[in-house]
Amino acid sequence: MTTTIQRCPWAANDPLYTAYHDREWGVPVHDDRTLFEFLILEGAQAGLSWITILRKRENYRAAFDNFDCEKVARYDKRRIERLLNNPGIVRNRLKVESAVTNARAFIETQKQFGSFDNYIWRFVEGKPIVNHWKTLKQIPPTTPVSDAISSDMKKRGFKFVGSTIIYAHMQATGMVNDHLITCPRHRELA
Repeated sequence: MTTTIQRCPWAANDPLYTAYHDREWGVPVHDDRTLFEFLILEGAQAGLSWITILRKRENYRAAFDNFDCEKVARYDKRRIERLLNNPGIVRNRLKVESAVTNARAFIETQKQFGSFDNYIWRFVEGKPIVNHWKTLKQIPPTTPVSDAISSDMKKRGFKFVGSTIIYAHMQATGMVNDHLITCPRHRELA
């Protein structure tokens, strides 16, 4: 008898989504490079589907020096123009320029808090918020916590960090467990 895993419904339509759901989404991340990667990818995703970004993820890693924030912070106008001609990434000037701006703000935040991890996880007192959703419709696009993080990051000079983008970042990096209660990953990550 074959049993079907009852994943979150969004993860069943594409093998890339399934792998991302099963291995990464909602897993607590405390590595600054990975936190920076998701910050840039979530900003690039604004107005697009996440699968579009997942399909371009390796291209982003190559184009943005494997998300080394120190290197990205040093990108000049010439490097930005090269990125805007790279068909492997989303070629939106505001999004590309925001990656450089965000790298600089990221470094300043690291200096102030010792790490970006220390900074961002303090908003959830260092541990994931575990929700108990039964349907996808129950999952909010923003929360008071994502509102607070977004507001604080904007004050620090970050761009493309609206509350919806930040909530997606929180989900991706495990600051919040939004797997449905019927999904095995909900229990595994709780």
